[in-house]
Amino acid sequence: MTERFDALVISKTDEDKSQSVAWTSLTLDDLMEGDVTVRVRHTTMNYKDALAITGKSPVVRRYPMIPGIDFAGEVVQSSDPEFSPGDEVILNGWGVGETHMGGYSRYARVRGKWLLKTPEGLSGADCMAVGTAGYTAALCVERLRVLGVTADRGKILVTGAAGGVGSFAIALLAQLGYSVTASTGRPDESAYLTELGASEIIDRAEFSDKGRPLGKERFAGAIDSVGSHTLASVIAQIGYGGSVAACGLAQGFDLPTTVMPFILRGVTLAGVDSVMAPRETRINAWSLVSSTIDRTVLQKITQTANLDDVTDFADDMLAGKIRGRVLLTVG
Repeated sequence: MTERFDALVISKTDEDKSQSVAWTSLTLDDLMEGDVTVRVRHTTMNYKDALAITGKSPVVRRYPMIPGIDFAGEVVQSSDPEFSPGDEVILNGWGVGETHMGGYSRYARVRGKWLLKTPEGLSGADCMAVGTAGYTAALCVERLRVLGVTADRGKILVTGAAGGVGSFAIALLAQLGYSVTASTGRPDESAYLTELGASEIIDRAEFSDKGRPLGKERFAGAIDSVGSHTLASVIAQIGYGGSVAACGLAQGFDLPTTVMPFILRGVTLAGVDSVMAPRETRINAWSLVSSTIDRTVLQKITQTANLDDVTDFADDMLAGKIRGRVLLTVG
């Protein structure tokens, strides 16, 4: 296949190590090694993609790099016996867009073990509307359930509520019968969060500054994508035997807390990783999404654009101005 196609390529100069981003004409020979080649139909914008494009954090660890940590499409070539040409597949994480060329391209070549067949009941576009953000939210919900945080235990707090992870966490928890409290710094999004299923909206300022080692027991559990002082304040307000699923660091990667919530209230802090999660864990998370997510809610969470416009979203996403998810059509 000698077809030429466009891809968004991040490069770095040898002289001053400055980063540049440009649409570049490639062939399949320019892609990295892998046993499955996919014609990308849809992709999406994640916080990590925005960091890669802007260079505001060292996400990219190999140059040149095609960003895009998620994609959905059709297999066109495969030497992996699990996949055949014509199969509809999705990919989330595995270092794609960081150390291996990703989905902001008409074609992607990857290792077959990184792919999943498109979950039953979802289209490729649906899966990219969900993306790593929604898949991570599902991992967090599953983690809380495994840790015994059931709907009858009390309120669940979701921080960063208007973002991608937060939006899907609210929607999934609400569909499962939980009472959800949404923490946001965007009060103008209150109606949106209520539509997703939040029963209470609170200002993120309640958590964003340094708090007490122990506070009032307000929540049975929480899903946090913010980190730093916010996560520390959240932990201090979890009830006895409760759990927090932590998956992000939008405020920072530090955690200025004490051992008191853990040894006096038996609180569990559960880290959730979406990048290297095992296949079975991924399948369970996507099954939760497929069986639970309301399609009307999915439409509320998602805005659509063409891949050509992807760089326009990067700064807005880092500034917290993007509501929910961005679905990008390729070609």
